[in-house]
Amino acid sequence: MMSNQQKTQFTLTELVSGLDVSIVGNADCLIHGVAAIQKAEPGQIAFLMNPLYKKHLATTNASAVILTKEDSSACPTNAIVCRDPYYIYAKIAANFAHKPAVNLGVHPSAVIGDECDIDPSASIGAQCVIGNGVKIGQNVIVGSHCSIGDFSEIDEGTVLHANVTLYPRVKVGKRVSISSGTVVGSDGFGIAKHDGVWHKVPQLGSVIIQDDVEIGANCAIDRGAIEDTIIGKGSKLDNLIQVGHNARIGEHVAIAGCVGIAGSATIGNNCLIGGGAGVGGHISIADNTMITGFTAVTKSIREAGVYSSGVGGVVTNLEWRKNSARLHRLEQLSQRIKTLEFVVRELIESKET
Repeated sequence: MMSNQQKTQFTLTELVSGLDVSIVGNADCLIHGVAAIQKAEPGQIAFLMNPLYKKHLATTNASAVILTKEDSSACPTNAIVCRDPYYIYAKIAANFAHKPAVNLGVHPSAVIGDECDIDPSASIGAQCVIGNGVKIGQNVIVGSHCSIGDFSEIDEGTVLHANVTLYPRVKVGKRVSISSGTVVGSDGFGIAKHDGVWHKVPQLGSVIIQDDVEIGANCAIDRGAIEDTIIGKGSKLDNLIQVGHNARIGEHVAIAGCVGIAGSATIGNNCLIGGGAGVGGHISIADNTMITGFTAVTKSIREAGVYSSGVGGVVTNLEWRKNSARLHRLEQLSQRIKTLEFVVRELIESKET
């Protein structure tokens, strides 16, 4: 058994080791936790990023604050000065995250198939079911009640939380995190209609999840019909996301909750997709594109930018129906305006002559 004797407090010097920051004040100040700037107590560290919270800086009780050089002159306590306070906060806060003890090896209640290659440093939790020919790398953690299909591969440092399901032949890279309830590699929605009856199209591809990907809870990532579904390096998926078969998500993409991505869609690198958005099938989205929440992407986006669709904030259903009706008459109204403009121009020209 590997026991995690987690340290409970750190000096500022220890917290910022290896980070591009400077300390203003007592570098030996001890920190035992993190808190919001307006609620922090002595012994805690806070950060300032949003200008709306700058009003709390002068009265904060935090023992240290992470902030920019521009804000540091107004800081009444020890300061961690940096270019990106939120990023530095993320790195520092990791020191205080709960790290449960991990049992090395295979739990006695787990069921392991034939010809598996499981590294001795891996942890396989209670009631896991692992198929034949599975490869599990160094320091992989497989939480309780996970199911891993035949010939799947999980590379080093990856964590599957409890109740994750990998279908057969799924490949998961290094340092990936997959949260509970997520299913990777289930059949894509492939059906063909013949003589009025739907027939299943075999899904022969798989899913490849590259290094440093994070996938939230209760996501569904379908295996490809012919080619593989791919989640690119460093991408982050929130909870409740559907990724259709053959979809390709680029590197360092961030996708918020409840997004649906249809089959064979291609999303470029460094894209941001807001919650509740939908991406149609067989379309492409350019690198560095931002899609705002609840946007329906129905055609390819060739140039990077910020894209939105739909009507603004919530209104009563009656008002929504009126607005919708007017929206559908826009083309007719546009033609009437053009006709009126022509008539007015004719009248003006006739008076001038």
